[in-house]
Amino acid sequence: MATVQDRTHAVNGLNDPQQGACSGPEAPAHPPWSAGRDPDLCHSEICQAPNDKVNTMRAVTVTEYGATPAVAEMPAPEPGPGQVLIRLRAAGMNPMDRALASGAWKPMPATFPMVLGADGAGVVEQRGPGTSRFSVGDDLFGQLLIAPLGSAGTYAEYVAVTEDAPLARVPGGLDHVVAAALPTAGGAGLALVDLLEPLAGKTVLIVGAGGGVGSFATQFAANAGASVIATVRGQDAERMRAYGATETIDYAASDLPDAVRQAHPDGIDVLIDVVDAEAPGFAALASLVGPGGTAVSTNYVADVEALRAAGITGINFALPASSELFERVAESVAGARIVAPPITRISLEEAPAALNPAQARPASGKTVITGRAQPHPGRRAGSRPRPTHTIHTDNEHRKPAI
Repeated sequence: MATVQDRTHAVNGLNDPQQGACSGPEAPAHPPWSAGRDPDLCHSEICQAPNDKVNTMRAVTVTEYGATPAVAEMPAPEPGPGQVLIRLRAAGMNPMDRALASGAWKPMPATFPMVLGADGAGVVEQRGPGTSRFSVGDDLFGQLLIAPLGSAGTYAEYVAVTEDAPLARVPGGLDHVVAAALPTAGGAGLALVDLLEPLAGKTVLIVGAGGGVGSFATQFAANAGASVIATVRGQDAERMRAYGATETIDYAASDLPDAVRQAHPDGIDVLIDVVDAEAPGFAALASLVGPGGTAVSTNYVADVEALRAAGITGINFALPASSELFERVAESVAGARIVAPPITRISLEEAPAALNPAQARPASGKTVITGRAQPHPGRRAGSRPRPTHTIHTDNEHRKPAI
């Protein structure tokens, strides 16, 4: 059961700052050391960018809270005791990345320049002294929201991180791009359904179903037997029905509370709201829930006491990040029990613009930074990993959307 009220364990990142379907240039066959992985990665800006300074890497950073994110060259990390060095192949983007860069959300101490990004996937390049959990060549993915903030950012070519971080092996059949899209969004979608089980026969309204978390939550809830009402833009309705939603509501074409009341005059059983960042908006939607039901906010704006007085269980959701949770998500995707939402692939050079609210498009699916770094300076030239198949402090501000 997920922990839902402890603000110190709040790890967010629900809707993605970009939208669109999977895209990328055609690529030649996989090189022998990356069998089964995504060939488009070597066509990214990261892969093609020259790096004459062998002890450096490129990363998207901010020099202080509120600074403009930019691609910078910085020292490449070395794995310390108990750490693994991961050569990143892809990094998933989440709205929380923008909030962390601006300082709107400060869940833990930070270091500058702060390397942005928490979700990533790649290959273990080196192991530090005393490591035993993973081997060189293991394909890993996970969420690296680790103190000090910015020390393990994933918008980079490399990251050195403790092997005890919430990392999981990428199962066979998944490439790094899909894996990088899973930790925060997929983990939240699954944890929400775990939290609300049993859902069989219940009517569940998911507000923001077209984004990353909403896409996963819709599928996990439908698989659990719920009757899902998905609120999306009109062009996403067909996708939601393919995910198992029984109803869709175009929030741009109708008043959402009125539309739900007309279709369900006796109320709904569960509300999952990944959109509303203000208490009044969430409260209006929570009024649709009947007595004995549950209303969940991923933005920490649920008035739990007021909802309890109305006979409703109010929950402010916090992601319980763990290797086990991420493994379950990945196995569900690899086993075709659910599918990843549409993925927009961008280069490292395009990431700063994608973080700019003025340039970001409405959320639909996930955005993933793709690329493969140059061999790390600590690795012997020509050596390649063997193929494998598969801290928080009190929140100073209201949590951002996950």
